[in-house]
Amino acid sequence: MKHVHWVRITAALALVMGLGACAPLMVGGFVGSAMVATDRRTSGTQLEDEGIELRSANRIREMVGDRVHVNVTSYNRQVLLTGEVPNDRDRQYLAKLISEVDNVRSVVNELAVMPASSLGDRSTDALITGKIKASMLDSKDIFASAYKVVTERGTVYLMGRVTQREAQRATEVARSVSGVKRVVRVFEFLTEEELRAMQPKKSGANMNQPNAPAPASAPAPVNLGAPGGGAPASSGVVVGKPIK
Repeated sequence: MKHVHWVRITAALALVMGLGACAPLMVGGFVGSAMVATDRRTSGTQLEDEGIELRSANRIREMVGDRVHVNVTSYNRQVLLTGEVPNDRDRQYLAKLISEVDNVRSVVNELAVMPASSLGDRSTDALITGKIKASMLDSKDIFASAYKVVTERGTVYLMGRVTQREAQRATEVARSVSGVKRVVRVFEFLTEEELRAMQPKKSGANMNQPNAPAPASAPAPVNLGAPGGGAPASSGVVVGKPIK
């Protein structure tokens, strides 16, 4: 089991590092046949997200060049910006720039005003992301394909369309990984009923909930951007303020 676990970590790490090897701008995730089959977005939305990431990366490169380190991750047309910029003017400018990209619904701006992270820092972040993905795959009560995981300077961002129960469980898994400083949730929430209706059932089992029956009521949400704080009960972004 330990060997399999590390094989999964190595594969996930190779995937993440491969994305960042060619340029300082990273694009989060890509669409393959397996993901299309299991993702909670429609195949059309997944392609839209891929297009948003590519157009955003190109626009940033054209407008500000390589003086910034920006990661662009889109999920269900909601864009998460992470990385480092030299000043607050660039931070605000980039959020506005990406909000104007075709099909972008909202932007969560998590850019930090500070020197760009080192290659060593980014390698550590990639390793953390790989460990979290491997831990999700090993967990019996998490549907790993429902999540996108982004790590920046030890802060882990979780994206996806999930229930409150799933959000809490995924957060517990992420927090258990060594090197994680904090976990920030950028989720869109589903009710348990919506989740059951999303995917066809196979042999009486919900494919979105492999081994976890739905509880009678969902637990209260927790804002993990500041441990111990509260989060709004409504669906949508639960950390940061999206730019429409």
